[in-house]
Amino acid sequence: MTGAGEADNERTFEELMEELEATVASMARGNLGIEEVTDLYERAGRLHAAATERLAAVQARIDNLTSAPTPDAPAIDG
Repeated sequence: MTGAGEADNERTFEELMEELEATVASMARGNLGIEEVTDLYERAGRLHAAATERLAAVQARIDNLTSAPTPDAPAIDG
């Protein structure tokens, strides 16, 4: 897993999700103090926001690719 010090905007969606899942699992074990759980909850929120942003950017790219006609593509009659 990548360290928490690495900027979230430089990480892949998969890396973000991996850390988010590990963070949630740590919280679910129930063996942490309230301060640790609060810190993990905040981290989970940041990871979720970064993953959501990354996913939205990819979706925008896909939408752009699928809406723009390509010069070599045959026309589709519909």
